[in-house]
Amino acid sequence: MVLDVASRLRAAGLRVTAPRLAVYDAVAAAPHSDADSVEGLVRTRLGKVSTQGVYDALRVLTEQGLLRRIEPAGSPARYETRTGDNHHHVVCRSCGTTGDVDCAVNATPCLEASDTHGFSIDEAEVTYWGFCPACQEQARP
Repeated sequence: MVLDVASRLRAAGLRVTAPRLAVYDAVAAAPHSDADSVEGLVRTRLGKVSTQGVYDALRVLTEQGLLRRIEPAGSPARYETRTGDNHHHVVCRSCGTTGDVDCAVNATPCLEASDTHGFSIDEAEVTYWGFCPACQEQARP
């Protein structure tokens, strides 16, 4: 059974607040948004909200597994609602547009560590880099 966000917050022992719900909805509406973009969307919905309130909501929602935080190299942290499935990302080197990529199927040698060094590994992170269609078009003479 899939629980709604409010129910999941309550199940985690957290209060359901307008900023938390607005932050979740903002990320759901614009996956891979950074905190500044999320804040702008939340302000559009709620009017006045503190920057710290948005950051606190992002942190709590991430800690509770309702959001996933990704950090592509050279980019601010980004947030998404797709959690728990160990998917990967493709990032445009030019504009930073980010998309989801499902895990590779069949032979996946790079997704299993050759030596765990004693770690209990629970996730593999792969980021594909390139140029999105819009940036490719813009670069054409």
